[in-house]
Amino acid sequence: MAETVSFFFFAAITIGCALLALLHRNVVNSAFSLLGTLLGLAGFYVMLGADFLAMTQVLIYAGGILVLIIFGLMLTQPDTNERRMGRILAAVAVVGTGALAFWEKIGVATWNAVEVAELGEPGGTVREIGLEFLRRDSWLLPFEFASIVLLAGLVGSVYIARRRFREEEL
Repeated sequence: MAETVSFFFFAAITIGCALLALLHRNVVNSAFSLLGTLLGLAGFYVMLGADFLAMTQVLIYAGGILVLIIFGLMLTQPDTNERRMGRILAAVAVVGTGALAFWEKIGVATWNAVEVAELGEPGGTVREIGLEFLRRDSWLLPFEFASIVLLAGLVGSVYIARRRFREEEL
């Protein structure tokens, strides 16, 4: 019973905030509605037992990417015609998704569903992912190489941001 209630709770949060993000006229409010959508998805990950994905969703998407989007919105000039096409596309997406769900419900479209008994019991994923990253024959070298590439990008962006321009370049 609690799983059903929590599923519908997270579904309502996710779908409601996604619709607000698509249909709201103010893009900053849409970005904050996107936060609710991302947190609702993290709730689904927690329900599925994927604790690593849930924390990744919160830290990277809801924390980092959303802050980057909000900073980008705050630093750009507003456009009065920015949301007109988005409403049409959002309406098409909502009607299309509803039609697919309706067709699946009445049996016109059949999807290959996995039985719950085939899935097995969810286990903790953080320990297994951490150990897999640190195995010498698996992901250790690509993981360290990705950190070096990200560090080089960070140093390059700091160099570009701190570079002084001459008067004639401006």
